[in-house]
Amino acid sequence: MRKVLIAAAVGVLAATGAQAQSPLKPGLPSILTWTPQQQRDWYPAIESVYRVRTIARGDRVHPLPKAATTIAPTWTHAGKAWTVESYMDAYNVSGVLVLKDGKILLERYGLGRKPEDRWTSFSVAKSVTSTLVGAAIQDGKIKSIHAPVTDYIPELKGSGYDGVTVRQLLMMSSGVRWNEDYTDPNSDVARAGATMPEPGVNPLVSYMRKLPRAHEPGTMFTYNTGETDLVGVLVSNAVGKPISEYASEKLWKPYGMERDAIWATDLGGHERGGCCISMTLRDYGRVGQFILDGGNAGGRQVLPDWWVGQATTPQITNGRRSAAMATSGGCATTAATTPPASSARRSSRSGRTG
Repeated sequence: MRKVLIAAAVGVLAATGAQAQSPLKPGLPSILTWTPQQQRDWYPAIESVYRVRTIARGDRVHPLPKAATTIAPTWTHAGKAWTVESYMDAYNVSGVLVLKDGKILLERYGLGRKPEDRWTSFSVAKSVTSTLVGAAIQDGKIKSIHAPVTDYIPELKGSGYDGVTVRQLLMMSSGVRWNEDYTDPNSDVARAGATMPEPGVNPLVSYMRKLPRAHEPGTMFTYNTGETDLVGVLVSNAVGKPISEYASEKLWKPYGMERDAIWATDLGGHERGGCCISMTLRDYGRVGQFILDGGNAGGRQVLPDWWVGQATTPQITNGRRSAAMATSGGCATTAATTPPASSARRSSRSGRTG
């Protein structure tokens, strides 16, 4: 079976994300309002502006050899001829990587980025967070995808999250009201976790437990970064350690990432489950290859056998549940297809600004 992975446009310059990270210095402008130059300076050095935790790599590096035949696509759109390089220049892309059968078909860098440089991920971090739920289920730390969220985040009891399952949280279908308008400074995504109103309670949890319910759980998909932040808290509580440490144990070390990653933290010191992991372009590729490999790392099955197939199948469309059973359709922001006329299998990760 041919396996193709595209890790593309992970470094597009655009404003996004909530100001829920913990800044190193007072007066830092919201990440929502960074100028293109600030983005260019700070996306590859997020640790210079926000507090972070480290996802430690191990001693072994998973090889990504160059394919015997590489590619250099060209195309014409709207009467203009394009190359990968001209597209990257026009749209401020810092890196593009294409793997086939674990080998590099194409690798390009822009904006001064080098292969060893990290770049912050924004919403692609959701895929890592949701994958760690699968690892915690495999480890017996989360008892079921259908377990109540309140079993693992008891501070949510008595809120709109009563009766919501882990599965529904992963699918961003809790039914709790949420506004993800990046242009509105009063939206939930702009306000969530920006203050510490309740000492001893995670700031994201504090904000989210005050939101009302708008729909019955499991009936409506609403893109919701705050809910993946909650997933991060849930995993950390379930496994009894920071999720950066758990990611190191389950993925970075056994699969063989080439460089330590870093994960921005919120005002309470907890990693942002919905945002802001920084890693090298090839390590983004390795995360995707890990999924294409069925969740196996270092000869050990990290994820349940059923996880990858269900996590890469669309589950809710326009508020309607699909016939297929779900796990992480929304949170994982993944797509995998097997075209009828081909045995090729593809995996992709998408997220606002990567």
